[in-house]
Amino acid sequence: MKNNSVDQDHPTKESAGLIKTLRAAHQLVIYRGVLSDPTVSSLLELLDQLSRNTKLARKALLRITGSYAAFFSQLAAKASLAHPYGLGGPWQDHLLDLVLEDENLFSSRAQLSGESRLGKSLAGQVEADLRRLQSLYQVDSKTVLPLLQKFDPGGLWLGWDEFATGTTDGGHTAGRLETARVLHEAKDWGLLLPALAEYYRKNGAGLFSRFRAFHWMRLDGSGAVRPIAEPDPIRLEDLMGFQSQKETLVRNTAHFLAGYPANNVFLYGDRGTGKSSAIKALLNRFPEGLLRMIEVSRDDLGDLPQVMTVVRQRRERFILFVDDLSFEEGETQYKTLKAVLEGSLEARPKNVVIYASSNRRHLIQEYFSDRNDLRGDEVRQQDTLQEKVSLADRFGIQLVFVSPSQQEYLAIVSAMAKRRQLPIERKELEQRALQWVQLHNARSGRTARQFIDDLTAELLAEAGQQAAT
Repeated sequence: MKNNSVDQDHPTKESAGLIKTLRAAHQLVIYRGVLSDPTVSSLLELLDQLSRNTKLARKALLRITGSYAAFFSQLAAKASLAHPYGLGGPWQDHLLDLVLEDENLFSSRAQLSGESRLGKSLAGQVEADLRRLQSLYQVDSKTVLPLLQKFDPGGLWLGWDEFATGTTDGGHTAGRLETARVLHEAKDWGLLLPALAEYYRKNGAGLFSRFRAFHWMRLDGSGAVRPIAEPDPIRLEDLMGFQSQKETLVRNTAHFLAGYPANNVFLYGDRGTGKSSAIKALLNRFPEGLLRMIEVSRDDLGDLPQVMTVVRQRRERFILFVDDLSFEEGETQYKTLKAVLEGSLEARPKNVVIYASSNRRHLIQEYFSDRNDLRGDEVRQQDTLQEKVSLADRFGIQLVFVSPSQQEYLAIVSAMAKRRQLPIERKELEQRALQWVQLHNARSGRTARQFIDDLTAELLAEAGQQAAT
């Protein structure tokens, strides 16, 4: 009769080590959130199957194969997105990311005050968790593959220590790389609490430690921040004109980042003049440090108190960016915004400012009937009118962006063409730029960029055709 089991009555050195690693992983306390990561879960399931010290039915191979496949594919996908640290293998890179980004009691306190306010109990638990994580960090395919081959000698079990990697840096700042190197080279992670606490103090924890731009999104009735992996690369230098407005915006933001009093800012004016781009460009104007930006849509302004609760107890400085701000008759989201700007019992966090842009100076739609009181059904009609026009006044700084004159428009086009080194005579460039305005949009920085993009593509295509003939 065919034997449908695999004997493992006597644990090997490798399986005994896996049992110890598995037990250590499930004993995590402060860093327990690491266990919810799908890749970690798949690896632990695989280790659990391989470390069993009893006779396993052949059908257990299905579970082993499934766990192995899940772990392998998830790790390969992760490795394909970012450039590695260059220290261990893909699994080690992944675990380093989890440790450096984990938002837990330790990292949350450390990002505010380092290790000074942890207490002995918390510090002792962190040290124990770090040693447990180091055991997990040391797992590699050289240890696991021999056990897989024992269960299924004829199976094709491949290692996972080398994958093709992505080209992005994966958010590896100098501080992140140095801390990862310290972890990789350390003989005892339990001694690294001070180094990790300092890392969290300088870089923060969780998503805010790795990403700088975010959307506030509502899913299934609740809101959360979602990172933007590739923010708009626009720079203030790319926005021609409006020098005074840009300088004011930069000065206010610099004061905010330094911890000084700073104003909420409202940018309004003609469409396409660069209002939103000027705000987004601040991330590239202050590339290092604590600046973070969360874009909140007009429809989600009712969530502003929730957004501020999420970021209140953090050391990063947050610009809440509201684009294309305006309200139609009957919409009431503006009342939440007014309360947040000025007037709510709950103070706005010191690490939060609101930057908004709009094509309209008066943000709430107003009718002549509001002024004439044609309906005659409101006793204090003037009070309602004042409420409607006062929203913009609650922004401490208001910056106006107006469409450029023809001369200014042509200067913008000329500067863009020069920056891209386009081979075209100035007279022809200006003539075609004016034709573009007539056929497409009014004069603006956006129109100039759209024209230059089209012209660049045309010239490149012509150069390609000439090279081919």
